[in-house]
Amino acid sequence: METTKPESWNTPSGPKPENKKVVAGVLGILLGGFGIHKFVLGYTQEGIIQIVVTLVTCGAGSLIGFIEGIIYLTKTDEEFYQTYQVGKKGWF
Repeated sequence: METTKPESWNTPSGPKPENKKVVAGVLGILLGGFGIHKFVLGYTQEGIIQIVVTLVTCGAGSLIGFIEGIIYLTKTDEEFYQTYQVGKKGWF
C-alpha cells in the first residue's frame, strides 16, 4: 500500500497566518462596548467609534460588540480570516 504525499509545489509554505477569531469573539462578547475586539483586529477607527457610541447611548451601544462577538465565533476559521483579516470588513 502506497501512501501519497502532497507535492512540495502544491503545499502552503511559511507560517500559518494568525487567526484572531476566538480572542476577538470573546472580547466582543465580554467587553464589546469598549471596542477592544476592534483594536485586536487592527480596526482603530472602528474601536474609537464603538467607544463613543457606547458612551453616547449610556451603554446600549455595547450590544453591537456583543452581537459581533457571537458572529465572529460562529464563522469558520477560514471565513473569519478572509472576511475580517484579509478583507478588512470593519462592521458585522
